[in-house]
Amino acid sequence: MPARVSETYILRTYPFRESDLIVSFFTRDQGKLRGVARRARKPKSSFGSGLERLSLVNLSYSQKETRELVNVNSCDLLQSQFDLLSDFEAGVALDYVAEVSDHMLPANEPNEIFFRLLTTVLGYMHRRAAGSVWTAITYFSLWATRLSGFLPDLTNHPDRALSTFSRDLAGVMLRSHIAELPLHPWNKETALDLRRFLIRRMEEHVERRFYTPALLECL
Repeated sequence: MPARVSETYILRTYPFRESDLIVSFFTRDQGKLRGVARRARKPKSSFGSGLERLSLVNLSYSQKETRELVNVNSCDLLQSQFDLLSDFEAGVALDYVAEVSDHMLPANEPNEIFFRLLTTVLGYMHRRAAGSVWTAITYFSLWATRLSGFLPDLTNHPDRALSTFSRDLAGVMLRSHIAELPLHPWNKETALDLRRFLIRRMEEHVERRFYTPALLECL
């Protein structure tokens, strides 16, 4: 059972047994996997902060074909999102991005473009431009829907709840890198109808309600 090392985003962890963690993670080369990080909950765990959600790490893991869960051996932290947590809105946005990614990405399917989407959106949030949280959430939601293959033609979509502004903005976002978007004031209400529309599409696709959009609505 040789070990693999992959550049990886941590999506989610939850307790398992007395001191272990189940880890859902998204690798650049193997797609989304789940594994057991043994003794990761112990105070002096060698994993440290490497298993925090959306941490970018070099993850070492071992996999047997007959087992669904891999063994998570170790990780080297490449980028932490810790500095974003001083901003409550940014913290909720991270929870949203992690939840959507965890549910939208199929297991064991490499997706280099989605991996680069995460890198792009998180990098944009670290620059802390005014309104960057809402820009990042909207951009991520639009591209996550598109990359999953069920984004309709918004220009001619019959949903009357979508404003002309949001339809036009979506068109610009689909043609532009997030750092190249035209500057204008962003807040929670900007393109709110578009975000709600995209979240509904994603929830319909995975046949479940997401937890974090309700938190976004309360910000």
